Amino acid sequence: MRPREQRAWTATGIAVAQNPILNLILKAACQIFADRRVAPGVALFGAAIFARTYENQCVREALEQLRSVAGRCAGAPVWSLHDADLVDAVHAIHDAEQMLAAAKLHLVREIDGRNLPIAQEASSTSVWLRGRLHISIHTAGRMVDLARALDQRPSLDAALSTAAVNVEQAQIVAKTVHDLTDEASADVVDLAEKTLIEQHADQEPAVLRRLADRILAYVAPDLADDADRRAAERDEKRAQQTRAFALTNNGDGRFRLAGWLDAETAAIVNAALDPLCKPDHERTPAQRRADALVEVCQLALRTEQLPDNGGDRPQVVVTVPYDVVRKELRDGQLDSGERLTAEQVRRLACDAQILPVVLGGDGQILDVGQLRRLFTGPLRRALVARDGGCAFPGCDRPPRWCDAHHIKAWGAGGDTALDNGVLLCGYHHRLIHRGEWEVRMGADGKPEFIPPYYVDPERRPRRNIYHRRP
Repeated sequence: MRPREQRAWTATGIAVAQNPILNLILKAACQIFADRRVAPGVALFGAAIFARTYENQCVREALEQLRSVAGRCAGAPVWSLHDADLVDAVHAIHDAEQMLAAAKLHLVREIDGRNLPIAQEASSTSVWLRGRLHISIHTAGRMVDLARALDQRPSLDAALSTAAVNVEQAQIVAKTVHDLTDEASADVVDLAEKTLIEQHADQEPAVLRRLADRILAYVAPDLADDADRRAAERDEKRAQQTRAFALTNNGDGRFRLAGWLDAETAAIVNAALDPLCKPDHERTPAQRRADALVEVCQLALRTEQLPDNGGDRPQVVVTVPYDVVRKELRDGQLDSGERLTAEQVRRLACDAQILPVVLGGDGQILDVGQLRRLFTGPLRRALVARDGGCAFPGCDRPPRWCDAHHIKAWGAGGDTALDNGVLLCGYHHRLIHRGEWEVRMGADGKPEFIPPYYVDPERRPRRNIYHRRP
């Protein structure tokens, strides 16, 4: 019998003893079995089943009442509540969420223990939950893990069931207890669990996690150093084994990045991205880091030191219809099938390897030309010598982080020439292609930028003085 089953039968006995109605049912059932000359033990067991049946009916009624109360709470107007009442309501509902989470985890553990998912042709409880509750497999896995942990840790179960801790905190405590099992005695593990629940439940998860990492230093200082060393070795091994990177098409023009890095690799990535993430007033920190990642990849492509890919140098392949009447590039398509707007195509064409592909009216490939690299060699060096880096006013990005932008678009017949090119970092390159700012060549052969009306009603030309040579 599992720990929860043992506690459940004990709880049933207590409930019967404390509930007059259940007590009467139990006595009546015992009398019925006794009249039929059933053994006392069997009679008591049968009576308990009767009591549990009544209890199950009460649970079903309670769940219906719960659903009704939750619906009323969700539909209740809150605009009339005073400030203090709003705060109290948030706390009350949050506490109720934790209690309901504990109840759901008890159900999940019972379902898992009965192997119901396997019986219903699911490969695991996590997969079954994903299909039933329409949640991610990662969320389902965490739910199963916590349900199993609560089944083994009555103190943690009671803390979540009474909202003394929340779900995130319970996950941290459960993981800590699990990790300590091989490092310390049962008494030390119990003390660590009790300390985290009773003394640190008022800490947010990030702080609680740090405290949990060092909990042995508080409850068993003599074990802490060796345990820390072994934990660091385990973390390093796990980080190496689980390292991953995925770039997934979200289906709405966006791609989701996900993965894991070890501490050493993450430090290298941060060292590359941080110099490109200087604060500005137009991008969020997350947007700046996304732009920085792209700029690092662009820099890697420009080095020409990446290995061949199927016999070709690394390149972005775009199929683009050319409007002969308007003499402009239209929307394009990557070789992986994703669509690009005409603006994105023009931006790629500014400083990329262009492979002309002539299409017939039905999209049939009629001719494939040769690669032409734009703004390379002496021409790019001349741009670097003139602009010194991103030429946009106030930008300090160095040349290696810059694309060469055609002032008159290449697709519109613009020349690949010094007087038609300007160095722009990735961010300002996108800004120019949005069309609000304009760039032109000044009378002295240097680029100048015309701001939109909302920046300067007089639209006076501006230049970058950061890279100006003495």
